[in-house]
Amino acid sequence: MKLKKRKKSTRYRGSQTHRRGHRKKGGVGMSGSENQKKSLIMNLYGPEYFGGDRAIRRKVAPKLKVINLNDLIERFDSLVKQGTAKQTKSGFEFNLPGYKVLSGTGLNAKISLKASAASKSAIEQVKAAGGSIELKKNKEAKKLEEKKEENKAEVKEEKKSEPAKKK
Repeated sequence: MKLKKRKKSTRYRGSQTHRRGHRKKGGVGMSGSENQKKSLIMNLYGPEYFGGDRAIRRKVAPKLKVINLNDLIERFDSLVKQGTAKQTKSGFEFNLPGYKVLSGTGLNAKISLKASAASKSAIEQVKAAGGSIELKKNKEAKKLEEKKEENKAEVKEEKKSEPAKKK
């Protein structure tokens, strides 16, 4: 004869419902709206009801188009028609906002470029050929550079003042 009966609640551990019926979410009203009733809520109140997505809120840097230095000279006629290039007495002028300029195999012509970005090797090639590059940076990049320069200046001032304090 058993003296102590085992509780039923211990037998149901590990089961999702603990023998209390079907696992239902929601009920009346707006409960369960993000699961079962999502399509209904979207139709009634629109997608803004659930808030914005993090991916939508994040600012993504604009993708730059890429062009090689060799392509600039090969495509010169079409770029003139677009209004982004012209020939001057000193050489060629290119105005390429939204482009990143990459280096090519060899540059013989004197070029002056205005672009959003350029590779180090492209800058070296243009300067070696006697040209110039002007990079247009957005406001945020300019602010970051200014902050970095200010921090460098502060660090230099601190280093100069430290040896004087030690004496």
